[in-house]
Amino acid sequence: MFGLFGIVWFLGFQFVAEDQPSINSASLSPSQPNPKAKSWETSMEEFGGSLNVPWKSFFQSKAVWAMIYAHFCGSWGHYCCLSWLPTYFSLVLVCSYVHTFCIKTQVSVLPPLASVVVTSFASQFADSLISNGVETTVVRKICQTIAFLSPAACMILSSVDLGLPPWEVVAILTGGLALSSFALSGAKLNQIWYFSCCFCVSAREDLKLSSFVWLQDFIGITNTVGAVPGIVGVALTGYLLDSTHSWSMSLFAPSIFFYLTGTIVWLALASSKPQTFKKID
Repeated sequence: MFGLFGIVWFLGFQFVAEDQPSINSASLSPSQPNPKAKSWETSMEEFGGSLNVPWKSFFQSKAVWAMIYAHFCGSWGHYCCLSWLPTYFSLVLVCSYVHTFCIKTQVSVLPPLASVVVTSFASQFADSLISNGVETTVVRKICQTIAFLSPAACMILSSVDLGLPPWEVVAILTGGLALSSFALSGAKLNQIWYFSCCFCVSAREDLKLSSFVWLQDFIGITNTVGAVPGIVGVALTGYLLDSTHSWSMSLFAPSIFFYLTGTIVWLALASSKPQTFKKID
């Protein structure tokens, strides 16, 4: 379905591009600059500037490492549950309720649907705290802590044999995974806020530039690190499941570990306060 939407989006822009007047190089006088050539030169200048990133200053910042690790931990739980939770619901919980409870696909869609509701509430919650004078760093830490500890607690309850009926386990996991959407008001939003408030100092020109220009580079780093669990974590979960035949050890235990350690690192190192990055020219 997403692929079809992408094709429609692409074709729509093809029609828009066709409506734009074409540039005939023959109609340009020698004194008139070629817009295409200018665009190419501008692109090359931007490319050269993108290589001059203060990487050393980035990785010397504790707050940067906190955001990178938080992204990794959140992605581990997200991708592993996204890939394996439908199978868990089907084989462990829904099998005996297939005619009376729900089919696998209907149960598996509950966490994403609940996340839509929680996301709307989380944004209002964070904005309310900031408008009431709570420090931005404290707000980001609160939201990210909720996003990590909620699914961790629900996974612990689900992995322990408490004799709960399947629908209660589904409700617990749905609630915990939905609350992980608080990360959108925590670490995920903090990286944008952090880099829009920080500055980069040029050693050669002694000028302060908003490090918002480096935001795309930093998001590239966090997204790359955050994509690793989608490859390693999903495969490791399958390997552990084949080896241990235990959902608690294969799916829940690693996610709980990263949620808890991510919370500790985030509370200890995260910050939304402006910082100066030193760029060596």
